[in-house]
Amino acid sequence: DDMLPIAAALDDVGYGSLECWGGATFDACIRFLGEDPWLRLRELKKAMPKTPLQMLLRGQNLLGYRHYADDVVERFVERAVKNGMDVFRVFDAMNDPRNMKAALQAVRSHGAHAQGTLSYTTSPAHTLQTWLDLTEQLLETGVDSIAIKDMSGILTPMAAYELVSEIKKRFEVRLHLHCHATTGMAEMALLKAIEAGVDGVDTAISSMSATYGHPATEALVATLAGTEHDTGLDILKLENIAAYFREVRKKYHAFEGQLKGYDSRILVAQVPGGMLTNLESQLKQQNAADKLDQVLAEIPRVREDLGFIPLVTPTSQIVGTQAVLNVLTGERYKTIAKETAGILKGEYGHTPVPVNAALQARVLEGGAPVTCRPADLLKPELAELEADVRRQAQEKGITLAGNAIDDVLTVA
Repeated sequence: DDMLPIAAALDDVGYGSLECWGGATFDACIRFLGEDPWLRLRELKKAMPKTPLQMLLRGQNLLGYRHYADDVVERFVERAVKNGMDVFRVFDAMNDPRNMKAALQAVRSHGAHAQGTLSYTTSPAHTLQTWLDLTEQLLETGVDSIAIKDMSGILTPMAAYELVSEIKKRFEVRLHLHCHATTGMAEMALLKAIEAGVDGVDTAISSMSATYGHPATEALVATLAGTEHDTGLDILKLENIAAYFREVRKKYHAFEGQLKGYDSRILVAQVPGGMLTNLESQLKQQNAADKLDQVLAEIPRVREDLGFIPLVTPTSQIVGTQAVLNVLTGERYKTIAKETAGILKGEYGHTPVPVNAALQARVLEGGAPVTCRPADLLKPELAELEADVRRQAQEKGITLAGNAIDDVLTVA
């Protein structure tokens, strides 16, 4: 209801693509809006036929929090393309290219744009060579472009310039940059990346920009106007869209996060924007909102114990939950969450450096960690999932969608 009235105006701007699906959007449709996410995609495609639609896909996790078998990954991508998706930004929370391979190959096999992703982070384990090596591995897998995903807003302007320059120098690949505005560096990072030769950047319309989100589209358009990087976008068209969303945003005031400007704590904790809002909500529900600073201080320690993994869905939720447990119980790892144990066991893939040996031994209980591609341990599961959904629908008198496989994939 909020998107369709402005869809034609969005389609007329001339964006390179519009991200409108995947990630938390799919979950929000089901959990909060009571909408069919597949119908939402079809309606948006119908309303915006000129502009490529883009989604965020969590590699082997698809849009969930576990690894799915390859047959489910293949079918999900097929259905997403059939329903109108054009560009798939595929990432893995561990930056393990093995966890992106099946999804990237499926995207290309169905004629859509496969964008491999570097989930940017900093740690003693992450150097410039780390990102160059991952870029090379993704190109070997087969991608149409590469995205640098700075989900926490910690990419400094100078690091952005160096990273983009070195990738463009070594590889012939279209390069995109995605920065969150949380720490106040995003606008500067985008500008330095543009100077270094990046091909595309993510922005948000001004009335929905900044804080946990992205730099404002209009500001960047005005900054680049008349230069060799002029976007060609019409600022008046953008202002009309901004005015519309200024009113829409008022409807959701109760759901706004606490952040009003920038948050320098993130430079240490490296918490992505979406994770920060979840932490605030989680602590508030447990009457522990005053513990936020302690949790933010605990997050880097947990991350180090887990091998300096990047913080992006689902690892951001895993690390955040474990940090909350450590703080609220008053004893570190008195309780080890199931998902934390999964990372320690290798069930999510390679970590940048080895995990805490004592914690790993505790959860393995004499067993061996997973060293192969985790999905190699999964049997095909689509047929069983489909049979189960059809059985439940029949028992409960539920009519499935015309393309019932979409409902099956939603349930999965």
